[in-house]
Amino acid sequence: MQGWELVQSLWLASLETFYMVGLSAIVAILLGLPLGLLLVMTGPGNVLDSPQVNKALSAVVNTGRSFPFIILLVVLTPLTRLVVGTSIGSTAALVPLTIAAIPFFARIAETSILEVDKGLIEAAEAMGCNYWQIVFKVLIPEALPSIILGITILIVSLLNSSAMAGAVGGGGLGNLAIQYGYQRFDVGVMFSTILVLIVLVQLIQFLGDLLARQLRKK
Repeated sequence: MQGWELVQSLWLASLETFYMVGLSAIVAILLGLPLGLLLVMTGPGNVLDSPQVNKALSAVVNTGRSFPFIILLVVLTPLTRLVVGTSIGSTAALVPLTIAAIPFFARIAETSILEVDKGLIEAAEAMGCNYWQIVFKVLIPEALPSIILGITILIVSLLNSSAMAGAVGGGGLGNLAIQYGYQRFDVGVMFSTILVLIVLVQLIQFLGDLLARQLRKK
């Protein structure tokens, strides 16, 4: 594969990767952040102190994080077929990517929120703030720079996992590297795919660090 054909293939594969990573990241943030909040708030000495609930949530999150992604791809094949009607392609890869990302980001969110000074929470409680006010006016604003860095880690991790999904026909840059670079012994395709992935990771990390610094200044 040479010249314009290579450029087109890289562009289409990159779009598939953006689609997989973007949608799975959005769902993981929307579900993982509340889960991380619950892990914190049901912990000892917090507003919703509940050891049983906290242990149950921790067990669910730990179980979700226990599976290597390549095994999760295989295990979830029946569910993937049930949800999207196929187990091949970029849309099919969304199911295992999202399920793997939710508990991963929940732990990241939990760690970020635990870094918030407990004195701020106690002050908010003393002022009569309810649970939702503490969450939206204290915890999330104070933890936001750290959460942004966590989102950066999440996206980079999903980018790596999406490339791995290409090994089983998941589409995207990983599929291009396996199908053309490895199976057809095309060194140019393999090198180009690796280069694109390196550039994407560097760009994502740069933007995440920049946004986190700006939020810290504010």
